[in-house]
Amino acid sequence: MSKAIVLLSGGMDSCVTTAHAINAGHHVYALHVNYGQRTQERELKAFNDICDYYSIEHRLVVDISHLAAIGGSSLTDRTMLVPSAECRVPSAAIPNTYVPFRNANILAIATSWAEVVEANHLYIGAVEEDSSGYPDCRDVFFRAFEEVIRTGTKPGTNIAIETPLIDLSKGQIVRGGLDLQAPLHLSWSCYSNEDLACGVCDSCALRLKGFEEAGEMDPVSYR
Repeated sequence: MSKAIVLLSGGMDSCVTTAHAINAGHHVYALHVNYGQRTQERELKAFNDICDYYSIEHRLVVDISHLAAIGGSSLTDRTMLVPSAECRVPSAAIPNTYVPFRNANILAIATSWAEVVEANHLYIGAVEEDSSGYPDCRDVFFRAFEEVIRTGTKPGTNIAIETPLIDLSKGQIVRGGLDLQAPLHLSWSCYSNEDLACGVCDSCALRLKGFEEAGEMDPVSYR
């Protein structure tokens, strides 16, 4: 059975991505990163709950709190406000919830682990079409990072970055997750709260939009 490193934040997209990796027949190695985010403990719980659901044995939790020390994001800097989705003006501007170059940091860790366990796939639940517009969630970024992997790993290493959700809308992600019987009820998407989801941040709004488009009820409780 081929091995795959799955970047499992505990959010809805990473939950569905895990389901895709398992459905593809891979032996999953689940990677979770704590980077000083507001909902760090709740996301970690979601990670472990999803791993338990799938009986994933190989789990790695890594602390990269230097991202919080660097700052620049409302997800890690509590002096900054997490904007509500309705207050954001659609534009080319990157929202302040963007954590500078986070996915490159995480992919680098995943690549190191993949080299050691000889995994040939890195799965990440990035979404380009229907997301917040983060620059490190674009397909062009992942294809460029594959070249970095080819250049910077030992000879004979063959690691592909798999982005099964990259071109999907949130509604398609929800519907696909339900079709794959992904445990969406165990996932956590809220940027602000760890008890009841706020329902107004970008991540909550996109999640709710996805369930509405899919004609389903979100099993997560909101304020």
